[in-house]
Amino acid sequence: MKHSKTIYMLVATPDGEVFEHPELLMAGMNGMTVCRPDIDELIPLPEGSRLFTVPNTPPIGFDAQRGSFVTATHLPRSWGGDKVEAVSAFMAPAYTRTLLPAASYQKKREILPLWAYTAVGWCVEEERFYVAAQQVDRNVQWQPERFDDREVAPGVDRYLAQYPENRLLQQLSRCALDYHCFAAKNLFLGRWEAPLPTSPVCNASCLGCLSYQAEENECCPSSQERLTFVPTAQELCETAIPHLEQAENAIVSFGQGCEGDPIMQSDMIAQAVTQMRGKTSRGTINFNSNASMPDKVEMLAKAGLDSIRVSLNSLREPFYSAYYRPRGYQFNDVLESLKCAKDQGLFVMLNYLVFIKLCQVATMVLV
Repeated sequence: MKHSKTIYMLVATPDGEVFEHPELLMAGMNGMTVCRPDIDELIPLPEGSRLFTVPNTPPIGFDAQRGSFVTATHLPRSWGGDKVEAVSAFMAPAYTRTLLPAASYQKKREILPLWAYTAVGWCVEEERFYVAAQQVDRNVQWQPERFDDREVAPGVDRYLAQYPENRLLQQLSRCALDYHCFAAKNLFLGRWEAPLPTSPVCNASCLGCLSYQAEENECCPSSQERLTFVPTAQELCETAIPHLEQAENAIVSFGQGCEGDPIMQSDMIAQAVTQMRGKTSRGTINFNSNASMPDKVEMLAKAGLDSIRVSLNSLREPFYSAYYRPRGYQFNDVLESLKCAKDQGLFVMLNYLVFIKLCQVATMVLV
């Protein structure tokens, strides 16, 4: 394996200071197998990405002199001898990791939330970070530089001044300015796809749910807070109609990462969609869902829904049920909903979690 660039392992001190290790080269992990990434597998860290430490977890690097992987618990004495922990990257949208950070995870003491922790190193020749990743989306609308909070804040002020009692707008203003949700920012920037979270409950209990874990120790901490109320049809219309009428490439979407599944509120959503379409035919009204209730999908389509995106991890029922753990529905209901959506003329998308084999190793990596 030839390396035309020298890329060192990154380490962090307990106070969060990050720098390259003076002796060890970057490594990564395919599943739980440590490997050296080929230079062709690495790209410069995309703009808008962030670095994270992996608390109390020693990093693993490659010792070129010994030709072996080494777990580093401390810096060399010539560099101060401080205790170190692993570093990972969380990349900007449009990029998918191909390797995990190389670290001694059996020594990890904390259960981390589900983020896309990515192997990262420091290129000496170019003086910049490199990550094990690939670009998977060429859409430039999600580039971080397009989401300047100084432009978002005036839009928040305008919406809240016009609808001061609207709880959904208050929630989305927090999503935009505190959680830096790009979709929420779009609403206040008057463009593209804007979110309409509606449901604090769900009829699935997904193993990797981002917004709710029935028992925090069952999988991991939730990475974000779930919506705590059901917006009214009026609150939804006050939020969505101006966006549909005026925004560039206008889309409003039910079903966000900060909620359960909107199909649980489908009667109210159908009422709101009917009112939206009574005001304007412009834009796209989209529904992200587990599609567990075929009759509700048909009702929403007749109300004026344009598209539906259905989340799946497998088309084999045992694997689907093992992950989604459905409550009150079966996998066949999802298939029936897809057929119903097509019959009703909806644009149908599958949000499909794909397993791929990397580095010519049999370990399967979720992307």
